[in-house]
Amino acid sequence: MAIAFILIGAGVNYFMYAFNVVIDRNMIQNALETNVHETLDLVSPQMVMWFTCLGIIPSIIVLLTKVAPSRGAIRFFLTKTASIVISALVVLIIAFFLFKDYAPFFRNNRGVEKTLVPSNAVAGLISNVSSYIDSQKPFVQIGLDAKKGPEAQQRKKKTLLVLVVGETARAENFSLGGYSRDTNPMLSKRDGVLFFQNVSSCGTATAVSVPCMFSDMNRKGYSGSRAKHTEGVLDILARAKVNVFWRENDGGCKGVCDRVPNEDMTLLKLPDLCKNRECKDDVLLYKLEDYINGQNDDGIIVMHQMGSHGPSYHDRYTSEYRKFTPTCDTNDIQNCDTKTLVNTYDNTIVYTDAMLDQVIAVLDKHRDKFATALIYLSDHGESLGENGLYLHGAPYAIAPSQQTHVPFILWTSPEYRETQNLDENCLQKEAKTGTFSQDNLFHSLLGIFDIQTNVYNPALDMFKTCRSAAK
Repeated sequence: MAIAFILIGAGVNYFMYAFNVVIDRNMIQNALETNVHETLDLVSPQMVMWFTCLGIIPSIIVLLTKVAPSRGAIRFFLTKTASIVISALVVLIIAFFLFKDYAPFFRNNRGVEKTLVPSNAVAGLISNVSSYIDSQKPFVQIGLDAKKGPEAQQRKKKTLLVLVVGETARAENFSLGGYSRDTNPMLSKRDGVLFFQNVSSCGTATAVSVPCMFSDMNRKGYSGSRAKHTEGVLDILARAKVNVFWRENDGGCKGVCDRVPNEDMTLLKLPDLCKNRECKDDVLLYKLEDYINGQNDDGIIVMHQMGSHGPSYHDRYTSEYRKFTPTCDTNDIQNCDTKTLVNTYDNTIVYTDAMLDQVIAVLDKHRDKFATALIYLSDHGESLGENGLYLHGAPYAIAPSQQTHVPFILWTSPEYRETQNLDENCLQKEAKTGTFSQDNLFHSLLGIFDIQTNVYNPALDMFKTCRSAAK
């Protein structure tokens, strides 16, 4: 095994040095697909010398090195186990005390792990093998029986719902939820706005939470592989003749929008809103009214925010929303004190508040044609230094509430509450005392559009109780 790593490392190191290439999954795939003639074109005297000095000669030395036989299997096992445990503890202790420096460093330098030899090549190979195995799995359709129920067909107005998927917003920093700072100055003035106090995320990272919340799986039973090869709620809504449109501003929908109409806002040439393919969330409102004006049926518009994505919190809002100062105007958040960091993060919430208010204002204009509503749900939360933790992505079992307790905001127009037959007092009670999670989104969306299908579970529809209460 040691010789294999030495030889792999020598080859990888040569190509990184000679051609300044990054060894990742794609580069390993290129290597695996290279033919004999292309391989021979790469062979040079320098490569042979490099491989000989750093690969073959060290391998021979290792091969000729005599290793004293172990005096006993039990002693050998205990010695190696102790060595591994002690090494792991040392790494964990160092990581614990330097986490404030490590977290933003790796977030700001995402490619650094691809410079570690030979783990970069081994990881790339494993990723390719895993991807190939994954690609052989069949794609599964669900909710093939989906159709609109009689209530949806009899409604006086069609339903238009905007679902804003937030990024890295934690519930405890929303003044609507009781936060001492006024981070929701606009929404707090809006009629019809409810903040659901107890909502938890499916994961602590976008790659888990986004596909999970749109799937029919619950958090404990979630499988990323199954989500990748199975339809989600948007597919079912589209099958039932609900117009679905996804607007992306956070680097990708994680497969959720692959089979429905979607638009990557970062690809639009909008210099006032975007720079280097990174846009402020106001871009999600670009020509929104034009799209709505072209709709005549039930529809859902999903907006995927950049939100409060760290560590560059200062880049998530415009200067007019720099409400709390001083701010941490750098992505090296380890160099900012806690107060400054929280100020900057809170400004991202103020900006989100204004953005949501603008979306509601647009929906308000179309109440004559549609029964309009808005749902805002963040994918996961964020740590801002509590107990030495920063950013997000902690294992769910040990993740702090700051990473799992997420904001859920509902705005409904009077027309929406009427067509949905919702009891307002019931909604207010559920918002204050109900306990929900992203597991509820799949079934709640089906319930909103009155979709009849065998995958709909009314017990997980968070609005079902309040429809029944109004009857």
